[in-house]
Amino acid sequence: MNSARPESIVISGSHSAPADASAKETASVLLLAAEALQIEADAILALRDRLDATFARAIEIIMHCRGRVVVSGMGKSGLIARKIASTMASTGTPAIYVHAGDASHGDLGMVTREDVFIALSNSGETEELLLIVPVIKRQGARLIAITGNPASTLARLAEVHLDAHVDKEACPLNLAPTASTTAALALGDALAVVLLERRGFSSNDYARSHPGGSLGRRLLTHVRDVMRVGAAIPTVTADTPLTEALHEISRKGMGMTAVLGASGELLGVFTDGDLRRLIDERRELQGIVMADVMHQNPHSIGPDKLAAEAADVMEQHRVNQLVVIDHEGALVGALHIHDLTTSKVI
Repeated sequence: MNSARPESIVISGSHSAPADASAKETASVLLLAAEALQIEADAILALRDRLDATFARAIEIIMHCRGRVVVSGMGKSGLIARKIASTMASTGTPAIYVHAGDASHGDLGMVTREDVFIALSNSGETEELLLIVPVIKRQGARLIAITGNPASTLARLAEVHLDAHVDKEACPLNLAPTASTTAALALGDALAVVLLERRGFSSNDYARSHPGGSLGRRLLTHVRDVMRVGAAIPTVTADTPLTEALHEISRKGMGMTAVLGASGELLGVFTDGDLRRLIDERRELQGIVMADVMHQNPHSIGPDKLAAEAADVMEQHRVNQLVVIDHEGALVGALHIHDLTTSKVI
């Protein structure tokens, strides 16, 4: 009896059999993945259709909370609870995560009568949550439950119950929490988004809670934080010979120099690009002074503008440098695109 695997059979020097098997396997993988995504998408759409005044009631309870939102769960629901608490905290709603198991061993001390407690459990019968819920209610904290079973003990004990029921899990065995955790997470996101809007939470507020992120850098970094100042600014006067100006440009490494008047006022700038144009025009460089070749009214920005705005100006005008001037038009700094990349604004 031939026990060779079909993949090892070669017919007329062709390897089409393994290729066909691989194509079928790929198709099977993609079909299973598509089915899983469809099940989870359907679960979220079903939530949308179930939204009612109960959800609005949950929002009002949280909006009137004078303490924090405490989110809790066990297992996979605990992981979702942690994510919901994190999302709320970063979007203007003070929130923390408390592990349901740890809560009955001391961490329940984190919960006060001023708080709102959100309990997550797909079954609504999680023992660890049911153990602490009576204590939470006795001390006066408000209770919101997110479960997949409106008839569950947790749902009945809660002041507000949000129904996260799903018809089936994305798991082929209908066992592993998949669609149910996606539904709970989506409900948590919906709460956070509505709360964000109700609180008038802005992108600047978001940046303040994310100072280490790219958005934080873009929204919190101002031109004055990254511009070059003092002796680091390349400057010459209107009567400076071109050859000397080129030395100043080289020393300061900005590819440009500001041109100042007798009183220190900004008259214009001269850049590497201007030099290339002079060379292209085959002009004699000896005897040229800055007043002859500088361009007036250079692109500029104020020191209190966001560094991200400076990046936009550079991109719009296709320049790599900007002079920084105050409200009176005085030169106070200079900015190169490398300063923005170094500070990770762009």
